Amino acid sequence: MRETVFLNTDREMPLLGLGVYKTADNEAETAITAAVNAGYRLIDTASAYKNEESVGKAIAKCGVPRKELFITSKIWNNAQRLGDVDGAFYRSMERLKLDYLDLYLIHWPVPGCYTGTWLEMAKLLETGRVLSIGVSNFQIHHLEELKKISGIVPAVNQIECHPLCYPKELIEYCQSEGIQVQAYAPLARGAYLDNDVMCVLGTKYAHTPAQVGLRWAIQKGISVIPKSVNPDRIASNANIFDFNIEDEDMAIMDTLNEDLHTSHVPDDLKDVIF
Repeated sequence: MRETVFLNTDREMPLLGLGVYKTADNEAETAITAAVNAGYRLIDTASAYKNEESVGKAIAKCGVPRKELFITSKIWNNAQRLGDVDGAFYRSMERLKLDYLDLYLIHWPVPGCYTGTWLEMAKLLETGRVLSIGVSNFQIHHLEELKKISGIVPAVNQIECHPLCYPKELIEYCQSEGIQVQAYAPLARGAYLDNDVMCVLGTKYAHTPAQVGLRWAIQKGISVIPKSVNPDRIASNANIFDFNIEDEDMAIMDTLNEDLHTSHVPDDLKDVIF
């Protein structure tokens, strides 16, 4: 299976990336260096993570040419409410010290704001400073609203997805619309690593439950961005392209879904998300 996927912008995106949510400044360089050495080329950050500056420094020192990397960041909710899309984007660029972003996402669909944010992001796309735009935590009705106001289809919808949280209808909708699904928290913050089924499958495929969980998503065409600051775990999470899960085992893993969300939802959005 390919280790990359083509977005609807004809840009190539790795199926595996490093998430840096809650990665402290002093951990970013170690984590990104370990990831690059393990073959990662996608780094996912956000203004809300408060680590773009350290991530940018780590990227500059990682030894891989910029054109070989795929860097994502996201606009936070306050900037949407203020209508400060341009300002938020260029502040992120200044902190990252990059000439362009590969992907810029709306972090959350803030009611009354996200459609306007999308139109402003479409203008950023025209500048060439960002090569693809997309969304995060959007449900079908949010995506339908974007379709009403813009001819630009999100390149990516980044959502929580793992064997314990499998929003099948949303994933199938995105795939039918040409929107690449990307899974954050694909290890469920460790919630399924001691699950009996995952442990049995780990033994069967001679891989860890974490690797089996990541492989499950990859085989569904879903990009994954597991977060870790441990170099050994970062390397282990990359070891998912040397085996295939059989169809019957994929189906068994599908039945583990319990709509378990391990991510933090902003308090003012809890009533409108999920």
